[in-house]
Amino acid sequence: MPTLALFALSDSFSELWPRLAAECGFDLVTLSDPRELTGSSAAAVLLAGGGAEGEMEGAVRRMAGSGIDVVAVGSLPNHRTAATIVRAGAAEYFALPPDVALLASWLRERAERPKQQERRAQFAEAERAKYRFTGILGESAAIKGALARASRVIPHPAVTVLISGETGTGKELVARAIHYNGPRREAPFVDVNCAALPDHLLESELFGHEKGAFTDASAAKPGLFELANGGTLFLDEIGHLPLGLQGKLLRALEERVVRRVGGTKNIAVDLRVIAASHVELAAAVKRGEFREDLFYRLNVVPIELPALRQRRDDILPLARHFLAKFAADYGLPAPTFTPAAERELLHRDWAGNVRELRNLMERCTLLSVDGVLDRDDLVEPTRAPVHTDGIPFPATIAELQKAAAREMLALCGGNKSEAARRLGISRPRLQRLLDGTADTGGDDDGDV
Repeated sequence: MPTLALFALSDSFSELWPRLAAECGFDLVTLSDPRELTGSSAAAVLLAGGGAEGEMEGAVRRMAGSGIDVVAVGSLPNHRTAATIVRAGAAEYFALPPDVALLASWLRERAERPKQQERRAQFAEAERAKYRFTGILGESAAIKGALARASRVIPHPAVTVLISGETGTGKELVARAIHYNGPRREAPFVDVNCAALPDHLLESELFGHEKGAFTDASAAKPGLFELANGGTLFLDEIGHLPLGLQGKLLRALEERVVRRVGGTKNIAVDLRVIAASHVELAAAVKRGEFREDLFYRLNVVPIELPALRQRRDDILPLARHFLAKFAADYGLPAPTFTPAAERELLHRDWAGNVRELRNLMERCTLLSVDGVLDRDDLVEPTRAPVHTDGIPFPATIAELQKAAAREMLALCGGNKSEAARRLGISRPRLQRLLDGTADTGGDDDGDV
């Protein structure tokens, strides 16, 4: 049970403090001198006063150096006194007779803190075990090099990291491994997919907003930068961040402050930013779709994750690992492969990379009949035919691309960021396709 240290300047309400401490979950220890706090393990200090403002202020100053939160309860009810006591180092001030409900709420919150800290530590340790670098399988030189670079950045919690790689290569997995194995592991890991939010919501999501900043802002809301303070902010698909927001992100990275939408105050933040992109950002810079200064600010430690087809020696070990994992999850026997099935796995292109392999192994585990997987068991289900109603045939490639882009935009309800994400291209390229101004010779961020 946590300890509440009581230092009383008067006998007023002396019968209240033991009862209140017990109700709030504390053991009560009485101090005869503020210096007794030195080396104390108390969770909080209750300074019960009377007397002059200067006497209480002096007691608070002597206790403030202990690093333990002090709640002062005095007989001076005016706001000036409260401000003086708080400036002296008290965490809170209540005037006598105290609002017992508010004081009890403050004390209960302090009594719960050790439990919350223990729960956070336990969660962080569980996540650390879950995201160990040794748990990321791979023997190829490319994946080993990427993981070695990631492990070297762990002890430096302010360094920005840029992870690149195709969809499904494990960018978020590596980001979480960096966070949960580093010094910030007990602080939040906050992630956002920059391609999944409409442009008009993304600024408010990242930086927060003040009440009345726009029509629906009925209350102030902290942004993801504030929520990740002390920990890690993972910006997935950073290549889809609108140009208008890139400057604000650059300022946040360089000055370590953010300003809410509709706000006038700078809010200091201390966190690591990890960005990820399947789009080649250097090429996006050349196309004018990504700020060059932001690219260099993010690219402090670049980590490139190889596609699965570039590490074919890892395919079978990964496949067997996933079979064993899902067999354990579902309480089923782990299937094995025939030689024909192994050849099929080794010769696939794996456009979806490790994610595609993982999903395939989950399906095979669930649907396996005799525990042996042959080539036919790995064949994808027949896909529904693609409807091309309204697309004239024959058509030029540009016309086909434009029609496909329009169809995807309609499916996404007009959300261009989401349509671009589903097509695997950048938002500016989607706009060029819709305008009919895109070249047909391919693009670094993929073709429709």
